[in-house]
Amino acid sequence: MSGAINPGGHSLSPAEVQARRARLPAAFGPSGAVRVWRVLGLAGFVAWLLATLWWFDVTPWRLWNGLQGLGVIIRLMIPPSPGELWLDILKGLAESLAMAFLGTFIAAVVAVPLGFLGARNVASSVLFRFSLRRVLDGMRGVDQLIWALAYVRAVGLGPLAGVLAIATADIAVLAKLYAEAIENAEKKQAEGIAAAGGSPTLVMRFGILPQVAPIMLGHALYFFESNTRSASILGVVGAGGIGLQIAERIRVRHWDEVAFIIIMMVMMVMAIDWLSRRLRQRLIGG
Repeated sequence: MSGAINPGGHSLSPAEVQARRARLPAAFGPSGAVRVWRVLGLAGFVAWLLATLWWFDVTPWRLWNGLQGLGVIIRLMIPPSPGELWLDILKGLAESLAMAFLGTFIAAVVAVPLGFLGARNVASSVLFRFSLRRVLDGMRGVDQLIWALAYVRAVGLGPLAGVLAIATADIAVLAKLYAEAIENAEKKQAEGIAAAGGSPTLVMRFGILPQVAPIMLGHALYFFESNTRSASILGVVGAGGIGLQIAERIRVRHWDEVAFIIIMMVMMVMAIDWLSRRLRQRLIGG
């Protein structure tokens, strides 16, 4: 075995190379066992990928036929047309926007106290914090459409079911994000208020909340943008919004009107994105 060259330019003997390899094995590349596990992991991933493709019958012929069908639909969408019931389309868009705003607002307000209760530096009880977070995990595991189906059965058809579905699905996610922001807040401000004799409520109000309020606002505005798109789908299950208009026109194959609704939805989302960005710059700065 030839000797290696150290950074100083001196040759290392084989014994010195072996000693350094034993002391710092990671510097000489992965070991044989690590390479074997990597190969096995890659083989397992490829096997799982091929198994899922076979399970779902994903074949080039099905994909080609699907693309051909999609091309026919796109040709039928041109030119887009509002149809005769364009007032219903505008009403559905306004309803989706109102659902997204109200659902996000309720979720953002309710998530603030839940975020404080789930933060490690606020809630001292490990059992309570663990239980609360597991409940929030369970709520996050249910999609908005599932909540919408449940609320449609509970309160009936209409936008109220959509608002409740959006709020319920977002409360858990926003509470988790708020709790993480509260845990990362600077401790000196809170400690100073506590040292001056402030109550725990004052510590949270003046020591923590001013630090995390911009982050909370940013998350709430982002969820409002996202919920504007989600509210457009909830109508398919009867929870109000423009989704019902889309489903009805797809059912009767009025693809030109579907294209018009999609364009209007894209324009609405772009306008909300621009307005929310300006609002963040105005309230948060930057």
